[in-house]
Amino acid sequence: MNEGPTGADDPLRTHLPHSARVWNHLLGGKDNYPADRAAAEKVLAGNPRMLDQARADRAFLGRAVTHLVADQGVRQFLDIGTGLPSADNTHEVAQRLAPECRIVYVDHDPLVLVHARALLTSSAEGRCDYLDADLHDPGDVLRQAAALLDFSAPIAVMLVGVLHHIEGDSHAVVERLKDAVPAGSWLAVNHPTSAIYGETAERSAREWNESGGRPPVVLRSPREIARYFDGWELAEPGVVSCSRWRPAPGLAEPAEVDAFAGLARKP
Repeated sequence: MNEGPTGADDPLRTHLPHSARVWNHLLGGKDNYPADRAAAEKVLAGNPRMLDQARADRAFLGRAVTHLVADQGVRQFLDIGTGLPSADNTHEVAQRLAPECRIVYVDHDPLVLVHARALLTSSAEGRCDYLDADLHDPGDVLRQAAALLDFSAPIAVMLVGVLHHIEGDSHAVVERLKDAVPAGSWLAVNHPTSAIYGETAERSAREWNESGGRPPVVLRSPREIARYFDGWELAEPGVVSCSRWRPAPGLAEPAEVDAFAGLARKP
């Protein structure tokens, strides 16, 4: 694990916790620093179920990508809010099923940039690129992505664990992305809420924001999360706790976690 510099000698501000690195630690990764590990342990002390939520979030991504490639024939992905690479990233899941898939990752963090360019490598038949762009400026994201993806063919826009870092009108941002892609495209969203854990989740978010952790966190209700899909055709089972979005058949119904997810198609 990284120990990292502190203070003025720390251009990546590794002395402050960062959500991507905290999530990396929760998922068993090694691309994190003492401040991130301390923040993760504090979160778990107040909300032990956050570890289940982190794992359920990651599993949702894999199931959603599998459905899009294997069942819907999607071959292009715009994955915004890449985070730090770990196991079963979007391109790995997609290209195992269809090596020709093209994936463009987007993030706006210098540490993520370094790791993504080193680790997010494509199959020979497909393509895997990384854009340094900020979701707060969807126009810039789309301009850069248009050089790498074919916007005349369906694209899956993946917004998994990123919209809760937008403090303003996140729905307007999503609408801008939805307007830019053609019919037959898909939108995947996974977003934390407090519908399941209640005050426990709200306290965790409040403590994170007050601690100086970055980016700040905004929890939204399941109804607000469902609004991201307005005008599109929701796939079954709709907007539900991500642990219950098409879980593996034959197993007991998983416990709900405090992140709700859905997948929808542009008509």
